[in-house]
Amino acid sequence: MNEGIDFVLIWVDDKDPKWIAEKNKYKSNDIQINVQSDSEVRYRDWDNLKYWFRAVEKYAPWVRKVHFVTCGQKPTWLNENNPKLRLVNHSDYIDEKYLPTFSSHVIELNLHKIPGLSERFVYFNDDTFINNYVSEDDFFKGNLPRDSAILNTVKMDRRGITHIIVNNLCVISEHFIFKKQFRENWRKWISIKYGKEILRTLCLLPWNRYSGFYELHIPYSYSKKTFCDVWNCESEYLSQVCEHKFRDDKDVNQWLMRYWQIASGYFEPRSPSFGKMYDVGENIGSIINDINKGIHKTICINDSEQLKDFEGTKRKILKAFENKLPDKSSFEL
Repeated sequence: MNEGIDFVLIWVDDKDPKWIAEKNKYKSNDIQINVQSDSEVRYRDWDNLKYWFRAVEKYAPWVRKVHFVTCGQKPTWLNENNPKLRLVNHSDYIDEKYLPTFSSHVIELNLHKIPGLSERFVYFNDDTFINNYVSEDDFFKGNLPRDSAILNTVKMDRRGITHIIVNNLCVISEHFIFKKQFRENWRKWISIKYGKEILRTLCLLPWNRYSGFYELHIPYSYSKKTFCDVWNCESEYLSQVCEHKFRDDKDVNQWLMRYWQIASGYFEPRSPSFGKMYDVGENIGSIINDINKGIHKTICINDSEQLKDFEGTKRKILKAFENKLPDKSSFEL
């Protein structure tokens, strides 16, 4: 019998004076840190966390546990006594020699070590939200994580995470032969669930290696087994990544685990329209419309350095969430 599905959410309070002081101390000692790794956008809080919990309670009441991962911080309004809530400190599951860390990569790569975490779990960044009713089958079919196996090319962007994506792909290509894996699991690659996105894969089939994966920027379904397999195969590399206090161009991130599941065929196809990523610096109207109508079951509201009116945009999004989810959840005091 399956033990149920857990949600894992990571969060940081960027206004915490103690956290700021500690970050600045390590920042001053890290001569290799780049501006992108420590930009305000990386950490700033949109004050919409309570709506994440309200959405979980309303749209996914079947969830077994919510593991709320921080460096020891918690919102003043959070109800610690909720039986479904588990507060997880970085020190509860990350090796002491890697702490403190200000890199989400370190936090993500060790998630499988969270005490009491279910074998099947869904990982959320704090900018990803459940936006409509979801079922367990939306995330897993039996023990298999649901995902969309769609090839893509890598967008070249010196200021983005291109380096990280390439590092992920290099690891995957060392362990999996694309053409062999495709032949063995072609029904999962050429699935009608992908709609027109299949064309991306068909166009890139002539390449012998993995050209890249179509990134959805949504909550991802994972098996702890996958994390264990990757650590067993790449323990030295992952340990090196975990030594970085801040994001580094030589890192890999949790997408490596997703790529591994897809490359090994350990997944079940799901429509890419299950979720949608929005950039707040582009079209705020589309974000508000999706929140209001619940067009996609999950959404990502991605922060942007190009956003000129942070406070104004923040107010609009909070108003939309409040209209959609006005009632307190049991996760709130």
